[in-house]
Amino acid sequence: MPIYSEAAGPFCLIFDIPQGGKDMDMIHAPEPDVTITFCAAAGLGLQTAEDLARQMLTKAGYCVFTAREYMSRVRGGNNSTQIRVSLKPVRAYVGRIDWLFALSPDLRSNITEKITEKTKILGDASAMRDEISSLGREMIDLDLAKRAADLGSTKFSSMIVAGFIAGIFMLGEDTADELIEKRFADAVLSDKNKRAFRIGYQLGMEHVKGQPVLMLPDKGTGDEIFLDGNSAAALGAASAGCNYITAYPMSPGTGVFSYFAKNAKLFDCAAEQVEDEISAINMAVGAAYAGARAMVTTSGGGFALMCEGLSLAGITETPVVVHLAQRPGPATGLATRTEQADLELALYAGHGEFPRALYAPLNVESAFALAGRAFHTAHKYQVQSIILTDQYLLDSGYPVAKPDPSSVPAPIPPVRTKNGYKRYAFPAEGEYISPFGVPGFGEGFVSFDSHEHTEEAHITEDRWIRKSMVEKRLKKLEAMSREALPPRLHGPEKYDTAVICWGSVFEPLKEAMEILDCKYAALIACEQVYPLSEKFRRLISLPCRKIFVEGNATGQFSRVVRSLTGIGADETILKYNGFQFTVEELVEELGKLLAARELGRGGC
Repeated sequence: MPIYSEAAGPFCLIFDIPQGGKDMDMIHAPEPDVTITFCAAAGLGLQTAEDLARQMLTKAGYCVFTAREYMSRVRGGNNSTQIRVSLKPVRAYVGRIDWLFALSPDLRSNITEKITEKTKILGDASAMRDEISSLGREMIDLDLAKRAADLGSTKFSSMIVAGFIAGIFMLGEDTADELIEKRFADAVLSDKNKRAFRIGYQLGMEHVKGQPVLMLPDKGTGDEIFLDGNSAAALGAASAGCNYITAYPMSPGTGVFSYFAKNAKLFDCAAEQVEDEISAINMAVGAAYAGARAMVTTSGGGFALMCEGLSLAGITETPVVVHLAQRPGPATGLATRTEQADLELALYAGHGEFPRALYAPLNVESAFALAGRAFHTAHKYQVQSIILTDQYLLDSGYPVAKPDPSSVPAPIPPVRTKNGYKRYAFPAEGEYISPFGVPGFGEGFVSFDSHEHTEEAHITEDRWIRKSMVEKRLKKLEAMSREALPPRLHGPEKYDTAVICWGSVFEPLKEAMEILDCKYAALIACEQVYPLSEKFRRLISLPCRKIFVEGNATGQFSRVVRSLTGIGADETILKYNGFQFTVEELVEELGKLLAARELGRGGC
């Protein structure tokens, strides 16, 4: 059984070896990294400190990963952000806290349980000393309240913290001047923020005494930009030609809508915040019928209200994309937390039987690509594409190569209709798609009805037409399956254990498996979870042990795979407490399942 060794360094895993084995086998991460965690009440400038720290560290050439978690309230509470800084690319959340900036009282257990003897705790002793003492720890007093008040406002505390971070990395006291000027247009305010930054910088420099916490990279990060999941999904949809988006605000799906609303003119897109989710889906269906490339963004509770509208799109074969940002349910559940528990909801939503495509981005780059893919599939097959993300994916980010809009499939235009146009004409043998026309584009009459219909879209109860229409719609799945995205395969070509995941579990699981360095286990990560690709069906049918790793309580993807292939999980690793997997958790849990077999054959 694996246990952690603080003395051995970050990400060091020591296995208890069964009798007859070696004394111990240590597994190390190849490069060091530093984790910085901010904790503060909403409204105290936490995001300002995070954004500035992330930008200046990235500009200096460090590889940076950030992840946010927040309480369901506008002000107050205690939110946190992790910035992971490394000399190599890092893309996953870890449970270790090296530097904790505790800026508000009442730290929550998800933070306090990660504090170790090595964690440096910084903040304002006047506000936090008693609480930190109760944890059996001492804190480094930055005297933030007084220093900020001397500058004219407590809001300067976040800038002092940003300066302190620059100091411990020894980036230079003017490293943030350009960023501050860009953020604060007012010259007086900009000058005060520069002064606050320099105060923090000197404090940081004094603390590390000329030894930066992480050596400075040899060169910058090049032509990369920082993207989080929200902006990546929005940019992918915009690149696919999305020109109409609707939403009733619902965390964590609101970020994609907000990005579109902010950039509506740039994207040439109409962004409609509507009165409820029923209006959102129906307006999107109506806009798509009229020729728009329409998208709806929501979360689980809102998606539940959209089921009838989704079914309307199903029978009318109207191409609509739905972004479903998962969060823990049932009902309101944990409104701002993360989970992967809406897969089956998305797969079976809507009454009746009709095809759809389900995509689950693995990371930021995947969010961009799959948003474009979702539009392509929806319009090519006149179906509904559902993009399954979650709070963790949407609110985490890192530097990526600039996304290429030309890599997204070009929009498929509607046909120019002629007299006698039949919206639901039965296609020729071997084909599945009726010609998609829109009102006003051509001479044909374009009709639309929620009832079963004839080829001309007239209401019918003819049982033979009904049977043929159902079969025409469902046959699309055959072609969609042939074009389904294959899974990503990481690890050895020959393996006897397949570790299978979908969506945002990918990056922390990939890093955990790299740390474990098991020679006979491969990672299979699915970006498209329905319909399943032929390659995934072949992989799942191979005679090997199958471990499914999912962020839900019931192993939903394993159940879906079993229902479609007859093959499911031999073992599962599941998490459903509202928080994402950490790399360390996956190292431990997967290590338990792999240790005996791997160590017995000398694989680790």
